[in-house]
Amino acid sequence: MARGERREARGKWLGKRGRRRGVESLNLFSKPVWKSNVKKLLFIFLLLIVIGIGLLHFFTPGYMIFYHDTYRRLSYFPIVLGAIWFGMRGGLLLAALTSIAFIPHLLLYIGKEPQTYMSELTEIILYLMAGGVVGLISERESKLRQEYKLLSEKLKESYDRLHEEAKLLIEAEEQLSVSQKLSSLGELSASLAHEVKNPLSSIKGTAEILLDEFPEGHPKREFVEILLAETSRLNTTVNEVLRYSSGKGGNEGKKGESEPLPKTISRVLKLLDNRIREKHIHLELSDMSFADNFFVDGDKMSQVFLNIVLNAIDAVPVEGRISIDGKKEGEGLSISITDNGSGILPDDRLRVFEPFYSGKEGGTGLGLSISQKIVESYGGKITVSEPNSSGACLSIYLPDKEGAFM
Repeated sequence: MARGERREARGKWLGKRGRRRGVESLNLFSKPVWKSNVKKLLFIFLLLIVIGIGLLHFFTPGYMIFYHDTYRRLSYFPIVLGAIWFGMRGGLLLAALTSIAFIPHLLLYIGKEPQTYMSELTEIILYLMAGGVVGLISERESKLRQEYKLLSEKLKESYDRLHEEAKLLIEAEEQLSVSQKLSSLGELSASLAHEVKNPLSSIKGTAEILLDEFPEGHPKREFVEILLAETSRLNTTVNEVLRYSSGKGGNEGKKGESEPLPKTISRVLKLLDNRIREKHIHLELSDMSFADNFFVDGDKMSQVFLNIVLNAIDAVPVEGRISIDGKKEGEGLSISITDNGSGILPDDRLRVFEPFYSGKEGGTGLGLSISQKIVESYGGKITVSEPNSSGACLSIYLPDKEGAFM
C-alpha cells in the first residue's frame, strides 16, 4: 500500500474513533447517566461518613462516654439520608454498614458488665430499624408522588380534552348561528326578490326606450347601455334567488356572457365613477392589455370587483388613493386592489371572508364572502395581502384554464 493511501486510511480510522468518543462523551451527559453518577457519589459520600464515625469510635477512649454517645447519634444521619435517597434497601444497607463500623467500638465492652454490652448491642438493632422504617416511608412517599404525577398528567389531559371539546362546541354554536342567519336571509331574499322583480321589468323597459332616444355615438348612450346591462344582471340574480328558494337550485352551473377581464374591470369603474369623483379619489389602473384574451363571466366577476372597490372607496379618506394592478402569475394572473385607508387588522384578515362579519358600520358582511365563493368557483383564490404602506390590499388569483397566455 502506498504511503498516501496508508495516511488516508489512518485518517479515516482516527476520524471514526474521534466520532465514537464524541458520542460516548455526549452519552455521559444524558439525563439517566447523570442521575446514576450523582447517586453513586451520594452513596460514596454517606459511606465515607459511616467509615469516619467508625474510626472516631475506635480511636476515642471508652471512658469518653459523651463523645461515643454523640457518634452514635451522628450515625443515624447517613442511615436516614440513605433511606430517603435510596429507599428501604439503601437504608438497610447503610444501617448494616454502620453496624459493621460500630463493631470495633463493641470490642471495647467485651468482658465488662452484660448490661453495658447489651445496651451498646441494642444500638445496632435500632440502626436497622431506623433504616428499614424510614426507607419504607420513603418508598411509600415516592410511590404516592409517582401516583400523584400520573394523576396530574391524566387531569391535564382531561382538561386539555375538555378545553378542546368546549372550543369545538363554541365553533358549532357559531356555525349554527350563521346557519340560522343564512336561513333567515334566504327567506328574506326570496321575499325581496318577489318585490324587486316587477320594478326591474319597468326599469328595463324604460332603459330600452331611452336607448332608442340616443343614437349611436351619443355620449349618453354608453351610460344607458350600462344601465340596461346592470338591470339584466340584477334580473338574472333575482331569478336565481327565486329558483333556489323554490327548491329547484340556483344557476351555479349556468355561465353568463364571457368578456375580457379588462373590460369587466373598466365597466365596474364606470359604474362607480360618481362615487370616486365625490371623494376626489386618485384612481390608478395599471396596463391590463396582457389580459385582453383572458375571458371571464362578466356578470359574476363584475360583482367581485364591485364589492372590493366599494369597500376600498368606503375605507379611504377624501382625496385618498386606490390602485388596481394586474400581472401574470404562475399559470394564471393576479389582480391586486390596494388602498390607503385604515387597513385590516392582522386578526381580522381571515375573518373578513366569514358571512355577516363586517369591519365597517352598517355593513352586511356578505360582500367579501360572496366574492370569495365566486372566485373559488373559478378555481382561484382571494386573499388579504400585506400592503407596501398603510391601508389594505386584496389579491385575486385566477387560473388560466382556457390557455389565454399560451
